[in-house]
Amino acid sequence: MFASRRSAVYREVSGTPGPLALLGEAIGEVLSRRRLIRYLVSADMKKRGSDTVLGNLWWILDPLLQMVVYVIFVTIISPRHQDDYPLFIFAAILPWKWYSSVVADGVVSVVMQAGLIRQIAFPKIVLPIAVTTANLVGFGWGLVPLLGLMLFFPHRISVYLLWIPVIAFVQYVFSIATAMFLAAANVFFRDLGNIAGHLLRLWWFLSPSLFSLDQLENISFIKNRPWIQALAEANPFAVLFTAYRTVIYGSPDGKGPPAAPDLGQLLALLAGSVVLVALAAIVFKRLEPNFAKVL
Repeated sequence: MFASRRSAVYREVSGTPGPLALLGEAIGEVLSRRRLIRYLVSADMKKRGSDTVLGNLWWILDPLLQMVVYVIFVTIISPRHQDDYPLFIFAAILPWKWYSSVVADGVVSVVMQAGLIRQIAFPKIVLPIAVTTANLVGFGWGLVPLLGLMLFFPHRISVYLLWIPVIAFVQYVFSIATAMFLAAANVFFRDLGNIAGHLLRLWWFLSPSLFSLDQLENISFIKNRPWIQALAEANPFAVLFTAYRTVIYGSPDGKGPPAAPDLGQLLALLAGSVVLVALAAIVFKRLEPNFAKVL
C-alpha cells in the first residue's frame, strides 16, 4: 500500500517516471503482491482443470502424440538414422509445449481480465507472471511421460537429469519476458495472438527441434555460409534444446552418454533473459496507465 502511494506521489510530482523508476515500481509490485500471484496461479489452474489428474492428462498425452507424429515422419516417411530418436525429439517437444503455452496464455492475460481491470486497481504486471507460473506447473506434469519414456531407454537414465530444474529456471525467466511483452502489446494490437501463433510454428522448425546443431554443419549450403550457423546458435531455443538433450539424451549423435549442460551458454542466456525481463517490465509499466482506456 505504501509503495503504491509513494509511486503515485512520484508520478504526480515528477510527471512521467524514467525507466529505472518504472523498473523499481514493477519489482516492488511483484514482491508485494506475491499472495495475489499465488491466487491467480491457483485460479488459472482451476479454470483449466490443471489441478486435477484429468486436467493434466493433456500435458501427458499431447507431447507423446507429437512425438509419435515426428517419429513416423523422420524414421518412416523420411528415413534418417538417429539412435533412440523418440527420446531425442521428446526432449525438445516438452519445453517447447511449455513455451508455446506461455505465449498463447500470456498474450491474452491482460485482455481477458478487462472487466477486472476496469473495476479494481491492482498491478497488472502480475497477470503475465501468473500465467507463466501456471504453465510451469504444467511443465512439471509433462515430466511424467518423459520419465516413463526413459524406462524404454534405461541406458540414458543418469544423475544428470537433476539439471532439468536448472535449465527450466532459465527458460522460466526467458518466458516471463515474452509474456510481459506480448501481454502489453496485445492490448493495443489485438491480432498479435494470431501472428504469434504463426511465428511460433516457424520458430519451431527453424530451431534445432527435429535435428541437432551439429547436423547443420553437414549441409553444404550452410557450410559455405557460416553466418547462418552463427544465427542458428544464437537462437535461445538452440541453447535450451541442446541443454535439455545433453542431460536427457546425451551427445547429438546419440553415441555419447548424458552429461552436464554447457553452463556458459545457460548463464549467457540467463543474463540476456534478465535484461529482457527488465526491458519488458519497463515497457509494460509505461503502457499500463492506458490499459483501462483501451480495454
